Amino acid sequence: MEYKDYYKILGVNKSANQNEIKKAYRKLAVKYHPDKNKDNKAAEEKFKEINEANEVLSDPDKRKKYDEFGENWQNYQQTGGTQGGFDWSQYRTGGNGSQRYYNYEGDFGDSFGSGGFSDFFESLFGGGSTFNTSRQGRGRKSARKATLKGEDMNAEMSITLEDAYLGAEKIFDLNGQSIKLRIKPGIASGQILKLSGKGGAGYNGGNTGDLYLKINILSDPLFERKGNDLHTILPVNLYTAVLGGKTQLKTFKGTININIPKESQNGKVLRLQKMGMPHYGKTGENGDLYVKLEIEIPTNLSSKELNLFKELSQIRS
Repeated sequence: MEYKDYYKILGVNKSANQNEIKKAYRKLAVKYHPDKNKDNKAAEEKFKEINEANEVLSDPDKRKKYDEFGENWQNYQQTGGTQGGFDWSQYRTGGNGSQRYYNYEGDFGDSFGSGGFSDFFESLFGGGSTFNTSRQGRGRKSARKATLKGEDMNAEMSITLEDAYLGAEKIFDLNGQSIKLRIKPGIASGQILKLSGKGGAGYNGGNTGDLYLKINILSDPLFERKGNDLHTILPVNLYTAVLGGKTQLKTFKGTININIPKESQNGKVLRLQKMGMPHYGKTGENGDLYVKLEIEIPTNLSSKELNLFKELSQIRS
């Protein structure tokens, strides 16, 4: 009898949690499903094998007994590979000698004839040929087939920083399907949105998979995002910087006037509260906007202007 390493079959570690086991099983089941591998005996056997592995590892009680059995496998080998030298009853029965029964949503018999589970499975859990199904009196040969959720899909979408600030509605095509997506204000670059039921089609009536959409935010020519704060550079003419006054600043909400304090130095940073990015999923909460002043030195001065600057220089000295 051949030992079955169910963890290796599903490609997971022995420490894998139920979500990891479920994900690995679904991926392999979709790949080797008979509907996608017509007349492929190797795929049929692989599909049978991964279903058997999932039947054990997805059930906490069966997994526990399997792990205990694995620890005693060497004892079994030392007996020469026969049941006579090893007490299998502790695994095959429910502790009182009674036969165990297991519920299974689907039937391997429909895909693989009457082969069912392996000898290894039946030796460990016993009674592999008896299942509770929705059709009485047919034992293993139930007319039901295993249903599988469709494959989850991954995609990416690029949007502008303005779209991320204001929120946007996007329509895109995926495998001939038109999908409308509403993006909330404040979404972050790299954030992944789950679109339920927009993935691959299910098998034998199974649910459609999901679409995981990664959002990439393009660089903006005017604003740099840091968390929920925005940073920008504002050119200010020399006279406004010296004398103070108002100047215009373009924002994602429109053009606004801001006050420039007199005698502002080059590189001075003004903080505009709650003018930054919206907090994702929270109404009325925003980061701040930081405006760095860049003083512009006038060029192409007239003779009169140059003389005035000379006069000013003499006064300052």
